[in-house]
Amino acid sequence: METALTNATVFTGNEIITGKAVLIKDGKIESLVHNESIPDGSNIINCKNNFIAPGLIDLHIAGGGGYLFSANPTAEALRAITDSIVKSGTTEFLIAIPTNSFETYSKVIGVLKANPHPSVMGLHIEGPYINPARRGAHIKEFIKPPLKTEIESLLIEAGGVIKMITLAPELCNPDIIRLLRDNNIIVSAGHSNATFEEAVNGFKWGVQATTHLFNGMSQLHHRDPGLPGATLLTENIFAAIIADGIHVNYNTISIAKRLMKERLFLVTDAVEENLTGTYLHVRRKDRFTLPDGTLSGSLLTMLKAVRNCVQYINIPPDEALRMASTYPASLINASDSGKIAKGYKANLIEFNKDFEVQRVFVGGDVKFPGIFKNIF
Repeated sequence: METALTNATVFTGNEIITGKAVLIKDGKIESLVHNESIPDGSNIINCKNNFIAPGLIDLHIAGGGGYLFSANPTAEALRAITDSIVKSGTTEFLIAIPTNSFETYSKVIGVLKANPHPSVMGLHIEGPYINPARRGAHIKEFIKPPLKTEIESLLIEAGGVIKMITLAPELCNPDIIRLLRDNNIIVSAGHSNATFEEAVNGFKWGVQATTHLFNGMSQLHHRDPGLPGATLLTENIFAAIIADGIHVNYNTISIAKRLMKERLFLVTDAVEENLTGTYLHVRRKDRFTLPDGTLSGSLLTMLKAVRNCVQYINIPPDEALRMASTYPASLINASDSGKIAKGYKANLIEFNKDFEVQRVFVGGDVKFPGIFKNIF
């Protein structure tokens, strides 16, 4: 039986459509049709003049629902994190693990392999091949130089679970980057002290993106533009950015957006409060920090990041939504996500004019009805 979402403004990822219903069949988008063309017997959901957009995609989130996954690599934690993230309007995500022990990597990989979920796209390992000079909140003792044999063993164990790795390109040679790319892993530059030239070389070797642009990296300086400058100027490189106004000033995001256009996409880099173990995150009013006050993760949801882009940077809503869905889907080559078009997954978010979630659909099924305010 088809499901029809009616009375909504639809952001498809390509255009804004009014006066048509989104028709869903067998977990996929079937078409956009006028109301009189809705098949008889369809399950009709009246969206009451709200907005429908592709489900949001977060390629960098470390926890939620009361759990930091690296500190609690269990099936219970993964379920709670996933429910919390999907409830906020993010229908697909990479769970992120900071620089850690290989024992922790093994536990995380095992849990993901044993507990597949349609919203969990895989694993983003942030480290351990990063530069200690730009480690930020990462644990120095776990940082190490890359060894090809070690990476090969990890990839065999992962069996395709690892989808993205953040590393410092100045500390890796072309063989390391090529090995990761040959295993269909997105290689992203981050926690790096690379000069402009070192960053450009990394891009030539196969680095495809930059992790949380401007954070945890060499700075944009008039004598050496560093990794940010190389990212802004290299046409085929994507960059993730944290749009909370804390990790990056909104004016800086505006500059990056004007230069990068569709290459800039949103992430949350959200964590969860964790007061025991290796990684300690303390929840503040508008952010997470280490116990000593060092900025760590955000308190964002992806929809909150979209709203911030609209409200504080004057990015049009349809473009801000593409930054949170279409563009990350393109980077990770999720060819049936990030748009509302025939054959695409019926992963959708319904929200109101205040950017409050009304319903979340995963594979066409309503997962979370109700109003969820995306505020700090």
